[in-house]
Amino acid sequence: MHQARVEAAERTSVVVDLRDAEVARLELLNEALDPLFAELPPEVELFDRGVSRGDTPRLWIDSVAHIAMGRDKRAYRFLHDTRVGRRVLAESHDIPDIVQAVTSYVARRLGGTPARARRGSGIHHTGHPRRSRPPISPPALAHRRRAGDRFLLGIVTLIVGRVVFCVEVLNKRSAARPRASCRRHRARGRSFRSSICPTRRQSE
Repeated sequence: MHQARVEAAERTSVVVDLRDAEVARLELLNEALDPLFAELPPEVELFDRGVSRGDTPRLWIDSVAHIAMGRDKRAYRFLHDTRVGRRVLAESHDIPDIVQAVTSYVARRLGGTPARARRGSGIHHTGHPRRSRPPISPPALAHRRRAGDRFLLGIVTLIVGRVVFCVEVLNKRSAARPRASCRRHRARGRSFRSSICPTRRQSE
């Protein structure tokens, strides 16, 4: 009986040690997520991040998404509870991979928030942190403007050329129609005179 108690105590200590190791790994991941959540504006209350200590330690992102350790106690599993069941969003041994998956998840959640909160978060809907664009130098800006002006001038020139061409074609067609009608009238007059000439000759 005493031996059984000793073995149970040893197993309990092993379980406690494993649980402490899981909590330590989740704490490391939680620290890696600090820069991401530091970018969120204070008015966004969608997320409640924290590590829960229990039979299965978890790092909660919000009320429906959390990160737990895999069976080998080394792989991180990013889980999402839905109406149809639990879904694995990401699984990896590397913290940066899970941070990227959480970033994408946060960006999707922010997609349903007001635009003011999204602008203040520094995160696009693609899930990547916003990158500041370098300012455009004045010479480069002037070059872009000149290129745009040349492009617009070319389009205007092309449109004017097409219009002039169409007008010339219409003028030529309208000038050719009276000539053709005159020719038809002349041909009809000749045929009419030729038809009445035999009658005149017989009367003579």
